Amino acid sequence: MNAKPTSIDTSQPADDGRKPRSDGEQSRERLLLAAMRLFAAQGFSKTSTREIAQAANANVAAISYYFGDKAGLYQACFSFMCQPEPDNIAQFAQPHFTLRQTLEGYYRQMLAPLTAGGDAQLMLRLFYREMLEPTGLWQQEIDNNIKPEHLALVDALCRHLGVEQPTDDVHRLAYALVGMAVQMMVGRDIIASITPHLLDGPEAIETWAKYLVGFAEALVLAEKSKLQQG
Repeated sequence: MNAKPTSIDTSQPADDGRKPRSDGEQSRERLLLAAMRLFAAQGFSKTSTREIAQAANANVAAISYYFGDKAGLYQACFSFMCQPEPDNIAQFAQPHFTLRQTLEGYYRQMLAPLTAGGDAQLMLRLFYREMLEPTGLWQQEIDNNIKPEHLALVDALCRHLGVEQPTDDVHRLAYALVGMAVQMMVGRDIIASITPHLLDGPEAIETWAKYLVGFAEALVLAEKSKLQQG
């Protein structure tokens, strides 16, 4: 879930040198924004096209025109919100990186969505809903993004551990490293209730990321020491 969320801006600033969007483009964006909010709050099955159209101040027929049907609109929401950064893996899987550089790059790209504010929350809630009521899009995210990045992390860990081939222990280590960051996303409500300042803005998230790097480095070095001891 480390895609980069994008923002929908339905305003039209004057005199900015850009061509004003057509009424059709604005209508499509309003439908996307309304659908993302409703799908995130209620899930796919409990959200009706009429509800989405009403929230977007648009005609129900516009959904068919722009997206085909509700399923097409749902797919468009994920495509819009979750545009993977092409260099995600490159940020941490460079063969010349030290262990710390590898971990810094990994957590940097993974935690990037958290700095997007409300857009990040909307994206995460969509993912939660999709996991609770799967339509197949979550599996696509796993196959297209999560799995390749996991395997790239495992390969990098093998290099730092001096292991020629990935083992179950290396996979477990990778899952543990990822889990520390996932907890920040899945457990946001808990963190906000107990220690809200720990996620209060980009600087707080950056500080947490530095701690994650330190924790992760200790775990990797502990695993390396265990391997060296036989």
